[in-house]
Amino acid sequence: MRKLLLTLSHTAALCIGFALGVYLLPIIIQPPAPDIAAVESKLSEPVFTAYFNRNRKGSDALHWGDGEIRFFQDTIVFEGALAPGPDYRLYLVPLFVEDEAGFLAVKDQSHEVGSIKNFDRFVFDGVSALANPAYTSVVVWCETFGEFITSGQYR
Repeated sequence: MRKLLLTLSHTAALCIGFALGVYLLPIIIQPPAPDIAAVESKLSEPVFTAYFNRNRKGSDALHWGDGEIRFFQDTIVFEGALAPGPDYRLYLVPLFVEDEAGFLAVKDQSHEVGSIKNFDRFVFDGVSALANPAYTSVVVWCETFGEFITSGQYR
């Protein structure tokens, strides 16, 4: 009985440690966030603005985003907060989606902008796909786990 209890307690501790590692590692290794004011001072007015919020159908307590994302001529700027996680990607999509199934239906028609390394601010420069009128919305997607994080419609 003692061996069974020790095995169960050690297994539980390992599982909790692994889960904490998956959650905390992206926070620990994220690079310094960009200075949004300095970036935007070199740009004109945003062409489009979209909003992420925690109330998307596909968002939950561990997968959410909240904040404003601004689209300039060829630059995307985000200020707000994203739930920390590994391997986040930003996609431009042809229609507004609010959950995993909706994004998977249009993923092959979407444009991957890049990998998100910061959870409070990020900037993508040189995004030529912004000029394409086929894209109307933006999605944050966790590539590793295939999880919808958040979305916003800008057009």
